[in-house]
Amino acid sequence: MPTVDIGQLQHWIGVWLWPFVRIGSCLMTAPVFGATYVPPRIRLALAAAITLPIAPLLPAQPETVLLSVGGVLTTIEQLVIGAALGFALQLVFDALALGGQLIANGMGLGFGFNIDPIRGASTPALGQLYVVLGTLVFLALDGHLALIGTLVESFRSLPVGEAGLDGPRWLSLAMWGGKLFSGALAVALPGVTALLVINLAFGMMSRAAPALNLFAVGLPVTLVFGLAVAMFGMPAIGNAFTSMLSDAFGFLRSVTR
Repeated sequence: MPTVDIGQLQHWIGVWLWPFVRIGSCLMTAPVFGATYVPPRIRLALAAAITLPIAPLLPAQPETVLLSVGGVLTTIEQLVIGAALGFALQLVFDALALGGQLIANGMGLGFGFNIDPIRGASTPALGQLYVVLGTLVFLALDGHLALIGTLVESFRSLPVGEAGLDGPRWLSLAMWGGKLFSGALAVALPGVTALLVINLAFGMMSRAAPALNLFAVGLPVTLVFGLAVAMFGMPAIGNAFTSMLSDAFGFLRSVTR
């Protein structure tokens, strides 16, 4: 009768567990999948559904016992790699929300906060609108499928048990954090520039007519012009968002290469 010792059993479990950990941690931080309205059980079930068909097709797993120092370090490594990949893509959506917040502050909607269902925190309504529209664009362009495909391909370029992310890759991930501000600037720059011109015009009016109550007149006018700028600037924001998505997936492929 064949016997299986505990070491072999732990190794077999690790063959399925380590890909599951990387995929699950990526879905935990990735956009759409990692939103607060997605129950954790759904994320776990989706991670398991992705792991089951691809685990037999992955490169050979390391001969590391699961309940050992090497096994624990390998598990932590897979957790960090998956979370880093999902977080790098999430920064694109954060840049979109920050750009909407900058425009909202310029047009007088900074006080219009609402609960963001994606993050579970209070964000300006305009920023939340941009994030919702960005999510629809992301799904329409099959960004969720591209994310899963990039995640699966990462097991071939970064197999379980190898060196993982080295120093230059961690440095590139840290530098990618600047995309939050550059992307927000690309989204908000047209609207902020238009609102700045409007505010300068009100400043000239205050010099020409000091008795004019600019707060009573300027706030409604700025709000109306801001909404017009937000409406007519939607195509430019959509182009900036798709460009950021393309850069994000190119960055993920370069990091996992």
